[in-house]
Amino acid sequence: MKIKLGLLYGGKSAEHNVSLQTAKAVIKALDLTKYEIHPIYISETGEWVRGAQLLGPVEDVKELRLKEAGQLISPVALNSELFPVNSSQNNEDKIDVVFPLLHGPNGEDGTVQGLLELMNIPYVGNGVLASSAGMDKVMMKNIYAQAGIKQANYVWYLRRDWQSDREAAYKNVEDTLGYPCFVKPANLGSSVGISKCKDRESLEKAFELAFEYDRKIIIEEGIDGREVEIGVLGNEDPQCSVVGEIVPTTDFYDYQAKYEDGSTGLIIPADITDEEYKKIKSVAIQSFKALDCSGLVRADFFLTKDGDVLMNEVNTMPGFTPFSMFPMLWQESGLSYSKLIEKLVELGVKRHEEKQQIKHTF
Repeated sequence: MKIKLGLLYGGKSAEHNVSLQTAKAVIKALDLTKYEIHPIYISETGEWVRGAQLLGPVEDVKELRLKEAGQLISPVALNSELFPVNSSQNNEDKIDVVFPLLHGPNGEDGTVQGLLELMNIPYVGNGVLASSAGMDKVMMKNIYAQAGIKQANYVWYLRRDWQSDREAAYKNVEDTLGYPCFVKPANLGSSVGISKCKDRESLEKAFELAFEYDRKIIIEEGIDGREVEIGVLGNEDPQCSVVGEIVPTTDFYDYQAKYEDGSTGLIIPADITDEEYKKIKSVAIQSFKALDCSGLVRADFFLTKDGDVLMNEVNTMPGFTPFSMFPMLWQESGLSYSKLIEKLVELGVKRHEEKQQIKHTF
């Protein structure tokens, strides 16, 4: 029997287009002898649309915008219309497991995961807690600080606090972190809204930009070190891939370099010592467990000249685009793209089965 796999993509996020690219790549990689592909599209305005079963790859991401081509789903009847798992008359439409291919708020932040939990639907990837904490960079860094994981110094602001005294905010950044520093929306990924600041003028512009994307922003000190990343895969017994290194041709690894021009150098595996690899692997697993992650994580670090490893951030739903680091790390580690997806589906089902063993009545 084929597994009926629901691909959930799109979403109300600045990373909507990134999600479409991820979905297109995953669809192309899926083994159609093992899976039925059922697309579920969330539009930019939050409408849910279930499309017809896909019988092959899509050539253009525009084909994935199902707003006019699929079945518009009533928000009050999501369980029966979108995931008819308990409906005998619609058993042929039953989806066995959902793969959320959503990036950013309203998708990667635990909201959709919570919906799937409430409907008792198996799904791929991290649960509510790990997704929400991993999405909010401030919360993530606070948790890692409590866990004793070394990281760059940081400060953060809510829009209201910044607006009440902008000069104090800028001066605090300069006194606490200095230049260069990076200003980021707290709840976005894919380098959206991120700026590198070298002086007061660029700092002021960076605050303005970041607050266009979030009510909370984080400012981090610039670290003189190599940018390295590692893939983590598993549930209770997570395994790590080889380490990759990012060599930006611009000031930093921005959105254009990630998804559009592919100009950034990605070195896989990175030229590091065995001791450095062991240290990165150890901190990556510690970070995975500190957030109670499941399924997958891409952990990003700074590796300094003296071999010190500083946590940058984790991504609980890394992309699967042609320029994405996560699948390439596992490819180099001996796990092909299609096998990686199969492994993630398997891990999602196992985590769901484990949760079914929990006693819910007294």
